[in-house]
Amino acid sequence: MSASDDGGIVPSDWAVKRFGRQAGRLAAAVPVQLARAHAQAHATHLTARLKKRSPYGFTLAEAVREKLADTARELGESVRDVRGYEYAVINDHALFPFRYADRPKPLDRARLPSDASSTRRRLLRAHGPQPPEALFELEEDMTTEEYLKLHEVFEELGESTKLVCVFFTADVESGIHVIHWGEAHLEPGRTFTWLHSEQLPVAVQPFE
Repeated sequence: MSASDDGGIVPSDWAVKRFGRQAGRLAAAVPVQLARAHAQAHATHLTARLKKRSPYGFTLAEAVREKLADTARELGESVRDVRGYEYAVINDHALFPFRYADRPKPLDRARLPSDASSTRRRLLRAHGPQPPEALFELEEDMTTEEYLKLHEVFEELGESTKLVCVFFTADVESGIHVIHWGEAHLEPGRTFTWLHSEQLPVAVQPFE
């Protein structure tokens, strides 16, 4: 990604293929919305006055989803409700935000937590890039019921919708450290294989 003369971001060919005419505006909006989400989560943290079990992480996750959904609406694109959570969908590509660490860490070390929600797992399995030999791979312990629930996600997000992962690191004091977006396949060990990834700039982070 590079900056354009008007202060926006020149999108890569990969981004244009996924998001079409919205690629540049979206690439510029994502860092700004993450910065705003951090400001909101930071304010919640200060209000709570808790040294442990800070609401920062939970608030940040919710705020990022909501603000990306706001961006989709501003661009005249779709917002889909998945089990009560809003996801931005631009040109049939849903943004899947995930804070993979609370300190700067290489993207190849990102891992889904063991307590990650079933909704997140199903989104990644059903809508992420899949091995060419199957629609999605089954883990050995996956039951028929779990298999069927994957198809429920199709109905909520749309069967043709593909995920674009927006992975970032952040902490309550420093804010957003780094932002990546791209296509990631969730492996059985909760690690990720990236078919494509790009780094987005970090926006100036306001405080509420």
